[in-house]
Amino acid sequence: MIPAKVPDGDPITLAPDEPDAPLERDWLTTLASTGPDREVALRDLHRLLMGAARHQVWRMRGLLPALGPESLEDLANCAADDALTILLGKIGTFQGRSRFTTWAYKFAILQAANEVRRHAWSVREVELRDDAPDSRIPGPEAIAEATDLAQAVRLAMHVALTGYQRRIAIALLVDEVPIDVLADRLGTTRGALYKTLHVARSRIRAHLIASGHLQPNPTSRGAS
Repeated sequence: MIPAKVPDGDPITLAPDEPDAPLERDWLTTLASTGPDREVALRDLHRLLMGAARHQVWRMRGLLPALGPESLEDLANCAADDALTILLGKIGTFQGRSRFTTWAYKFAILQAANEVRRHAWSVREVELRDDAPDSRIPGPEAIAEATDLAQAVRLAMHVALTGYQRRIAIALLVDEVPIDVLADRLGTTRGALYKTLHVARSRIRAHLIASGHLQPNPTSRGAS
């Protein structure tokens, strides 16, 4: 699964166990070459990615309480392997606005996070529900407006969306199913789900504007 686009230039804190040795190298030239220099560079790059993946897996280990250190290490190694493959396929997109190692590090962070979430959901059922939980909240007058808006959103989801759009929106926004997990379960892609969610949000917003619950944005386009 290809992760979200990695920004080239954002600052990031490196893991404490990141090796220093691979940092000084003309990475683009070496990785584009053939022979032993490239093999050494690939090993060093994998070591860097492994340090980043391990750092992220251990940060998120609360999602995997049943896994011991050995299993977490295996998960980090799998993420580093995938991150290396993805990075090499996208190396032409590197624009040099940050150090190459900083840019590469983000692939491992994103891939490790994807692996942890995927593993955490591996034993959970993904239910594509056609209705969100009832959000009516009894209480004082102070929450009446918020309750009214919640009900308007609920109505918009049923009036403005197709059944498929509604189920995808509920899974991603209400049930908080990770998009990678949902894509795997449905046999589709992140991009397709993002597009469906974008259209769903646009249609909900248009319905809320029409019902007077939201002010129109003069720069926004109409819903798809």
